[in-house]
Amino acid sequence: MTRPTAPGSGGAPRRERKRSDSVMEALKDWITEHQLRPGDRLPQEKDLLEQFNASKGTIREALKGLESQGLVVTRTGPGGGAFVADVPPDHAMSLLSNYFYFKDITIHDIYQLRVHLEPEMAASVVGRLTPEDFDRLQTTMTIYHAPPTTQEEEHNFRLAELSFHEVLVSLCPNPILSFTCHFLLGLLKNLRLCHDIYDLPNPELWETGKHYQMQLLEALKREDEPAVRQIMREHMLRAEALMEAQETIVLDRFH
Repeated sequence: MTRPTAPGSGGAPRRERKRSDSVMEALKDWITEHQLRPGDRLPQEKDLLEQFNASKGTIREALKGLESQGLVVTRTGPGGGAFVADVPPDHAMSLLSNYFYFKDITIHDIYQLRVHLEPEMAASVVGRLTPEDFDRLQTTMTIYHAPPTTQEEEHNFRLAELSFHEVLVSLCPNPILSFTCHFLLGLLKNLRLCHDIYDLPNPELWETGKHYQMQLLEALKREDEPAVRQIMREHMLRAEALMEAQETIVLDRFH
């Protein structure tokens, strides 16, 4: 009698999971359960051998895998060993950006998320901002306070305008929302398409950006959460319309 196969398996034998991969996942769970923080030392190798009932080679391979993921750092010499790493957000975003590098991302793709997420992100910081935070937001705006006089200046102003949003993102208490909004801003700052758009004259983009940010700053000072949410939504919708108009011009050049 033939043994039935799992749906969708096509009869192919299931690939055995490497022992080091299982230990790596178990070690990640152990770090979480013991609430280790970046900089904390992991147990010595001999203790890990007993803890996970694994060979020395398996433990070393598991640690190497965690290190390649940026979760663990190993140091040699006196006081060395394996330590929990502080994963830099830029490193994680760089890896994620590589996934989208060869995909045809449009302005609508980006703003479809920004329109929904940035109003909630901005609303989440209402009542949390210190005088120093307001100074940071105001400082980003002074960079592009006056109209640009050259196309290069207009390009740089657009990147500086995104810094206002990056300050808000850095203050967002929701780490998932903060990371996602930060990633979308990174796409706007780094995608070739966006740079081509910024190279086109678009004084209205600068003017409306400054207008909405001034309104947003005042609403944040009043701690008016509904107004903050509404202003940011209007800002995102207007920016999307202006950016899509420029996107059409850019893409027409290649057809």
